[in-house]
Amino acid sequence: MNDPIAAAISDHRRLLQGLDAHGPLLRDIARTVIDAIEDGHRVFILGNGGSAADAQHIAAELVGRFKRDRRPLPAIALTTDTSNLLSIGNDYGFGHVFTRQVEGLVRAGDVVWALSTSGNSSNVLEAVQAARLLEACVIGFSGRTGGRLKPLCDFCLCVDHDASDRIQEIHQIAYHVVCDLVEEHFAR
Repeated sequence: MNDPIAAAISDHRRLLQGLDAHGPLLRDIARTVIDAIEDGHRVFILGNGGSAADAQHIAAELVGRFKRDRRPLPAIALTTDTSNLLSIGNDYGFGHVFTRQVEGLVRAGDVVWALSTSGNSSNVLEAVQAARLLEACVIGFSGRTGGRLKPLCDFCLCVDHDASDRIQEIHQIAYHVVCDLVEEHFAR
């Protein structure tokens, strides 16, 4: 009989070990965020479901603090303004809840950080396409192949799994690494 707890931990351990190979990518993502902020730009984060919670988490780490005291950094989760989400969803459809915000807020040089475990969430893809047209830098966090999101990104972390929970667990570790590198830079 298989122990589901041991299997889950083993699976998590395998994925975590695979994250080692993405160290250079995480450094590049952190450097992109640092450079954008130093140039007066902002970071916009978005995703659905658990990825929406991750978007909020990333914004909180950057605006508040992760481990060190430093100035607040300009990061906005596009998942938190219920009036925007509901009015846009009602008037234009759920597929546009992020796009309308990107079109209204994002400027050239800003960073749009999109999380989608499948890489195929239509509202995320539409927002990323709008961000590309606005000449924003696009960071993607996704699952196994990156789906349709990956080719739209300047940088894309793909976790080698199909299950959203495992992908999001590794996303959280990866974005904590990025937030730590960004914070280290700005805490000097």
